[in-house]
Amino acid sequence: MIRYSDLNPRKEAFIFELDNVLYPEKDYLYQVYYLFASFLEYTEQIDAKEATDFMVATYIDKGKYSVFDETRLRFNLEEKYEANFEHLNNTSKLPLKLFLFEDMLKLLQEIVIDRKKIFIVTNGDPGQQLNKIKQTDWNGLEPYLTCYFANETMPKPETDCVDALIKDHNLQRRNILMIGAAEEDAQCAEAAGIDFIKSGEING
Repeated sequence: MIRYSDLNPRKEAFIFELDNVLYPEKDYLYQVYYLFASFLEYTEQIDAKEATDFMVATYIDKGKYSVFDETRLRFNLEEKYEANFEHLNNTSKLPLKLFLFEDMLKLLQEIVIDRKKIFIVTNGDPGQQLNKIKQTDWNGLEPYLTCYFANETMPKPETDCVDALIKDHNLQRRNILMIGAAEEDAQCAEAAGIDFIKSGEING
């Protein structure tokens, strides 16, 4: 496991993905499923707990991109409900705040204390990603975060967003470390010529 003290002290900027790197994405999605199920209970008299449990099970078994289609088939929903589902995915006011992984919170705090730069470069719908960021408990770290939404240019593993970040902040590639969980993060870092470690290797 890697601690902040193990990292090259010459690194002056750290790039993080958001989902499943800084916080567990399921904490967001499960609350969206709960809200959608509650909506279905109101409009279609479908048991909210049953619908929530089904969506969570589908996410675990088949992934987030299958959840609506499987739910539509299971509960015989009209296709019009997909718009409601997507709206909740992108704009939900969550019942509970999102919390950072403990190891990542400690790492971010150490980076700030060391007066290094923190960037979030995240794939996905920019509106949804911003909604997640706004509802995360950052423990006072908000002023130290600079966010880039990769889909506004080209999603990772394309390097467009990282290249723009480097230019915007006058950084040297050798002084940057990217931390991610998905293969596209590793591929992006390699293509951009910057070092990479998996978030699962971090031990705060």
